[in-house]
Amino acid sequence: MWSLRRWRRQRILARHPIDPQCWAEVRTRLPILDGLDDAEEQRLQQRAVLFLHSKRLTALPGVELDKTERLFLAAQAQLPLLHLADLDWYGGFHEIVLYPDDFVSPQRHRDAAGVEHEYEDERSGEAWLRGPVILAWPGVQSSGGWDGYNLPIHELAHKLDMLNGDANGLPPLHRDMSITDWAAAMQGAYDDLNAQLDRDPDAETAIDPYAAENPAEFFAVTSEYFFTAPDLLDAAYPAVYAQLKSFYRQDPLARLQRLQAEHPDYRPAEYDQ
Repeated sequence: MWSLRRWRRQRILARHPIDPQCWAEVRTRLPILDGLDDAEEQRLQQRAVLFLHSKRLTALPGVELDKTERLFLAAQAQLPLLHLADLDWYGGFHEIVLYPDDFVSPQRHRDAAGVEHEYEDERSGEAWLRGPVILAWPGVQSSGGWDGYNLPIHELAHKLDMLNGDANGLPPLHRDMSITDWAAAMQGAYDDLNAQLDRDPDAETAIDPYAAENPAEFFAVTSEYFFTAPDLLDAAYPAVYAQLKSFYRQDPLARLQRLQAEHPDYRPAEYDQ
């Protein structure tokens, strides 16, 4: 059946083909894409093109954006959506603002006694409800490896979370998912992480302790780990990994394990002992 939306997308893709050399450069900078099959990589390319067509990238002075850098950002943005139904998951915003460095963000916090505190917080990223995503460009450039850090994925996870309103760690779940199971996995792990930090604020936790800030940050941080350090997340909180696997419809751990089995460079030091 003919679809106007599909026709428009095909027209955009036809008008904006990806330069193979440009994509090759992007791929060398994004090891987290290693192991995708040809169909997945083609789908990612197409979705990256459509993403760049639908979102405005505003580069502040000090940030230089050429077509390779734009594609580098878009590929990371679209990786979490690669196996989701072709819906408008990022429909709640239209702009990504890129800062040349970390920025100061005014914050307000109301404590348990009802007293409101105002302060300034230095950040590398921020996602506004019904507003833009803000990213520090050095954080974007440092993203893309299997190291538990990815600024675009983190902030865009907040946008997925906000599809239900204020970010609270509960994005819209698929019909075959259980809110009860999601809450049990996420709350149990969140409580465990906070308990570790209550015992020792300087504890070497399995995942970034920033995840203990609140449930929204827990979802964003574990989404980062799901795509960039799935082995660490699964080892620490397997129930959380299982829920994110159901939500994102992907299994980065299986992909990483295949890479480790097939490519010596991916094997941890103890793998060959």
